[in-house]
Amino acid sequence: MNLVDKRGLGTGLGIAVLACALLPLVLPPYWIYLAISAVISAVIMQSFGVIVGRAGVMSLCQMSFAAIGAWVMLRLNVADAPGGFYLWLLLGGLAAVPVGVAIGLPALRIRGVNLAVVTFGFAVSTDIVLNVNPFPGSADLTMLERPAPFDTDGGYFVFTVIVFTVLAVVLGIVGRTRLGLSWYELRHSERSAAAHGVSVARSKLAAFAISAFVAGIGGGLLVGQLSLVVPQNFAMGQSLALFAVAIMIGPHHPEGAVLGGIFGAVMATIMEKISLPQDFGGVLFGAGALLALRSGLSQTDLTRMRKRERDARKILKAAEDAPAADVDEPPLPALAPRAAGDGAPVLAVQGLTVRFGEVVALDAVDLTVPEGAVVGLIGPNGAGKSTFIAAVSGFVAGYGGTVELAGRRLDGLGPSRRAALGLRRTFQTTAIAPELSLYDYLTIGSGRRLPRPEADELLEFFGCPPGQVPVSIVDAGTRRLLDVAAAIAARPKVALLDEPAAGQSAAESLRLARRLAAVPARFGVSVLLVEHDMELVQATCEQVTVLDFGHVIASGPTGRVLEDPAVRAAYLGAADVPAS
Repeated sequence: MNLVDKRGLGTGLGIAVLACALLPLVLPPYWIYLAISAVISAVIMQSFGVIVGRAGVMSLCQMSFAAIGAWVMLRLNVADAPGGFYLWLLLGGLAAVPVGVAIGLPALRIRGVNLAVVTFGFAVSTDIVLNVNPFPGSADLTMLERPAPFDTDGGYFVFTVIVFTVLAVVLGIVGRTRLGLSWYELRHSERSAAAHGVSVARSKLAAFAISAFVAGIGGGLLVGQLSLVVPQNFAMGQSLALFAVAIMIGPHHPEGAVLGGIFGAVMATIMEKISLPQDFGGVLFGAGALLALRSGLSQTDLTRMRKRERDARKILKAAEDAPAADVDEPPLPALAPRAAGDGAPVLAVQGLTVRFGEVVALDAVDLTVPEGAVVGLIGPNGAGKSTFIAAVSGFVAGYGGTVELAGRRLDGLGPSRRAALGLRRTFQTTAIAPELSLYDYLTIGSGRRLPRPEADELLEFFGCPPGQVPVSIVDAGTRRLLDVAAAIAARPKVALLDEPAAGQSAAESLRLARRLAAVPARFGVSVLLVEHDMELVQATCEQVTVLDFGHVIASGPTGRVLEDPAVRAAYLGAADVPAS
């Protein structure tokens, strides 16, 4: 699995080379100036692409980071600091990083509109500071000179294209790493990201830091274009306008950043040429942003997704048309129950108590998962099963009792830390980013980029489509199976599976039962299964614990527990359920 799409990279580099070779020769000076503005805007749009497009954070202060980069450039120029233009440009971007991290700290506690207000407040403050304290060199008109051989407008256009291209390639590489993929997961579900061992705090702060660096580079490029800037070049209103463009177009893709740059820099001139009022541009941006917010996807996301889905349907059809002998599943080993107590306990929960105000959701619950076993946790709705998994996996703080994993106390540790130590979980409702492929999701879940054969083995074992298929075209039942595959891909000590058979037919549920029964032997992962499907529980679990109103009413070998009159009364009713 390559970190870069080679075909897309080749196409992008070809377009960049053609633009550098032809546009300075054919465009008049004024349009070259506009082309420079468009590329610089595209660079700044890339910063929106990181924080807004990938991480899904509402940041309205990217132009403030650009102003920091510009200020540092001019300050170094006035001081005649060593290193020259190129080093100053890099230092300007780096200077914005700690500010970006500081602005990102509130994002660890708040999100959505509240975070947008915080970032916009920083933009307003930056506006005030810049208007009171002019940029270095403004008083005596100390201009920044461009370096040779990029000192002409045509040459500087080439330089800005080079910078944009380098940033696009680097961000593309980062986007294919686990960090970059985790941003997509953060946008859809921070809980899922934490359950996969992703540090939500580090991931968010990294997004703010990288986006601030890119914006700071954009601010430095603007100084190179104008030689001297004023506060109006970084007005807070520009951050709002570019945010709307980012929502509408999707600058986390290079083509989206280019289109956003063109809209931001050239649209006003184009509208003037065709005699349209300038306010009409704002109407277009606003309407486009509303449509993007309503659909949840930008235009570049939709375009790319349609292409991926067309390609994926060809793969799925080829798999369906393959000879039956090629797709027959090898027989999986039948479940061989063993006596309770066999195997050292890998997960030991003692006296787990969870209170929500006056409500006792769990009352002194004990449960043990032996090494190499599949253990069930059942009970009627509201019995406390999901609360148990949430508490054990670290999503409920302040519980009573102890949780030990392979002899190590986990109490006080957060979800991502518990996941990193070998305790993974799935959720009843999956929230997988539709932009990801199945391979991408396994990368997030496993914490590493799996070799293709290993990823294919996991997907085939759980009955998932080929790994190139995007999540957007798989059904809800398959997404649950993918969630299980991602949890197992990490090779944890214990996987906590919350109703993985939901949405499956009876035949599919039975097939899943045999697969789950084989997980400990095949992948070395013990399983705690929460499920309402009694046939699945009987076919899979060696031991079962039954909860009712937060209390354990029975625990032991599956057959004996399901014959317990108290269990029948609380959960199974009067119907006879055959024991395995």
